[in-house]
Amino acid sequence: MNRRFLLLAGLALLGGCASVPAPAAAPADAPFEELEPLIAARAGGEALTITVTSNGCTSKADFSVFVERKGSAAQVAFGRRKLDVCRAAPRPLELTFTWAELGLAAPQPVFLLNPLEGR
Repeated sequence: MNRRFLLLAGLALLGGCASVPAPAAAPADAPFEELEPLIAARAGGEALTITVTSNGCTSKADFSVFVERKGSAAQVAFGRRKLDVCRAAPRPLELTFTWAELGLAAPQPVFLLNPLEGR
């Protein structure tokens, strides 16, 4: 199946979620296998910062961002376009996406659909 189709189908399924001011993570058992598991997420006044696992070759350009607006809230999902095939030891990497890059105005309730794996 096409990754984009799976992501859009997942976004459609969660269309009725309630909103909260800070990013809320999807449950660990959610059916979003195509979404990148995140170590952490932080919403600030100017941007949304996610922490992902990198083997040394991950960059912001390796991610697709899907945003769906629902009234005053937005659902955001990150999918990896390019696998990190480097052989360095896995380490956390912070990637910052400004609200303008996401096409959103701050402050706005944001739902983060990616699973949080934590460490």
